[in-house]
Amino acid sequence: MKIAAMGVEHRHIFGQLQEMLALGCECKGWWTDNDNNISEVFEKKIPHIPRVLDKNILLNDPEIDLILIADIPAKRASLAIECMNAGKDVMLDKPGCTTLEQLEEIKKTIDTTKRIFSIDFSERFEVPSVQMASNLIKQGEIGKVVQTVGFGPHRLNIDTRPDWFFRQDLYGGILCDIASHQIDQFLYFTKSTDVEITSSSVGNFANPQNTGLEDFGEILIHGDQGQGYIRVDWYTPDALPNWGDGRLTILGTDGYIELRKYVDIAGREGTDHLFIVNKKRCEYIDASKEPLTYFGNLMQDIINRTETAMKQSHCLKVMELAIQAQNSAKRIGYLNQ
Repeated sequence: MKIAAMGVEHRHIFGQLQEMLALGCECKGWWTDNDNNISEVFEKKIPHIPRVLDKNILLNDPEIDLILIADIPAKRASLAIECMNAGKDVMLDKPGCTTLEQLEEIKKTIDTTKRIFSIDFSERFEVPSVQMASNLIKQGEIGKVVQTVGFGPHRLNIDTRPDWFFRQDLYGGILCDIASHQIDQFLYFTKSTDVEITSSSVGNFANPQNTGLEDFGEILIHGDQGQGYIRVDWYTPDALPNWGDGRLTILGTDGYIELRKYVDIAGREGTDHLFIVNKKRCEYIDASKEPLTYFGNLMQDIINRTETAMKQSHCLKVMELAIQAQNSAKRIGYLNQ
């Protein structure tokens, strides 16, 4: 399969590209409309993939099936729509869009073009322990899922961030951006379809000099098949050996699973630590070798025009809820001054 990368503004493009190349895809080129830190890394890290100066070269290439997008969040929707109108399927970094108006345009374009619009929710699709948890739940290990509790802490690395990172109108807000991961996991594990945001808040408590930045956010979410709580932030301390202690707890009627996705502080080395407790066992599982399925399934979906990687309706619902939570959030901390 032939692919391309467009809108190279976030380092998540490397995870998207790496996983597709690992499946044997050929990247015919990449384009971005301005030079930035990520484009510099791209040229050094993957020099054999040619950079094109005119995006139409990629849009008009009949061999290219899929375009990977990691543009400035507020620009992702328009670029994806342009790609779909050119007959390409798209895989975006999260968030896939930042406004409900953008979301409506995406839906119209999907209906018109019949192209696949997919978001790489990397905190599920690129995390082996989440894949193992899904398999265990399908096997009935914890009964019916009742609640998810998702934590998404991130390291700020303030000195390396581009200007758009501090403008809410460009990055979409902390709930639209980071919390889309946890909303995706809530919908996936509870299988809820009728969902409402019960309450949400966004705050700035540690960066008074950058009030365009939201460094804290939380959501209480209720669905027809389960409940959820979400907390996201930019407070990862310097002593942590990675970018964030991301965790997910999935509560079922017969047990629960806790995932320590990226680190087990003062515990086991490595990533993807899974703890399961049910009526028969209380144990730890190293889930780091569990095979990922999203990228291979998406490739097959592109070939067969199916929806095995992620339902299109699910993808769109995640962004709808994330934007709704963002728009209705109570502003606290320095944001309320």
